[in-house]
Amino acid sequence: MPPLAITADHHDNGQTLAAVLKNRFKLSWSKAKQTIERRHVRVAGQIVADGAYRVRTGKRITIAVGAIEAKAEGGRWKTEGEKGKAEAGRRKVEEGSTPPSALRLPPLPAPEILFSDDEVVVVYKPAGMTTNRNAEEAAEFGKGQRFLPGTLADRVPVLLSEPKSTVIAVHRIDQGTSGLVVFARNKIAAQHLTRQFKAHSVERKYLALVRGTPVAQRIESQLVDDRGDGRRGSAAEGKKAVTHLKVIEQFDGFALVECQLETGRTHQVRIHLGEAGTPLCGETVYDRPKHGKPLPDGSGAERPMLHAAVLGFEHPKTGEILRFEAEPPADFALVQNACRG
Repeated sequence: MPPLAITADHHDNGQTLAAVLKNRFKLSWSKAKQTIERRHVRVAGQIVADGAYRVRTGKRITIAVGAIEAKAEGGRWKTEGEKGKAEAGRRKVEEGSTPPSALRLPPLPAPEILFSDDEVVVVYKPAGMTTNRNAEEAAEFGKGQRFLPGTLADRVPVLLSEPKSTVIAVHRIDQGTSGLVVFARNKIAAQHLTRQFKAHSVERKYLALVRGTPVAQRIESQLVDDRGDGRRGSAAEGKKAVTHLKVIEQFDGFALVECQLETGRTHQVRIHLGEAGTPLCGETVYDRPKHGKPLPDGSGAERPMLHAAVLGFEHPKTGEILRFEAEPPADFALVQNACRG
């Protein structure tokens, strides 16, 4: 089971760590302070044992497995008594007396607002959700778009409690990729953010689980829509793409790597990793040489294991540098642990 985790939003900014735990996890003051003092809490990956520590927007806060109970239906956190009831309910299921609610499939992961103001909104996108409708799809379906699966851009106004408003996509991450996305809330902000992406001044770092033994390097190539076998890839002429690859942890036949984007081409990280001979775990498109066979994948991953972990940019109005970090989701952590053996 992965640790419990949240990402601090603007409501948490400047609050003490104990106050954030109390409010976000519905803990008593004593329980919040005890959990911190026992070194069960990490902020941005580092253990924090001081309840007076001031939290900043965008920091990922995790609580070690078992320190408090898992989340209960309705958004609260289970007490010991509720845990006992849950165990009794599970026994009923095992014995064949299944309550109707136990037959429901678990809901898809929900996106989460990490920061918002009048100019921008930063969102944690779960894997499996499209960032926004592309132009071709919008033109093809027209008003019929409302019958298509909702996108992150559709969902954000609802999360902001402003369902009639709209947000403007200035970049996107793949449907199968989890992590950080920023939207503009007006045209001027969109133009400002777009200029930053075009100038490659936006900080973008991805975490990836790959097959094989990668080597730290700067990868540069020219990307085209069809490298010769119907897949995007590198060719003699195309759009310049640069990825900086860093090896974080090497396992037996797998590795955890960090990819910092200098450019942001479509499927850039997936292509560069695949062409380097170390495709993503779960990759089924860029997992082979041109006209070659797929490389073996024993990771058990059910999607490409790619996560947009860091996003930093200049605020369109204030000029302040905003930087956000988000830990990978549960399925990423599970595959990573499996790769460790």
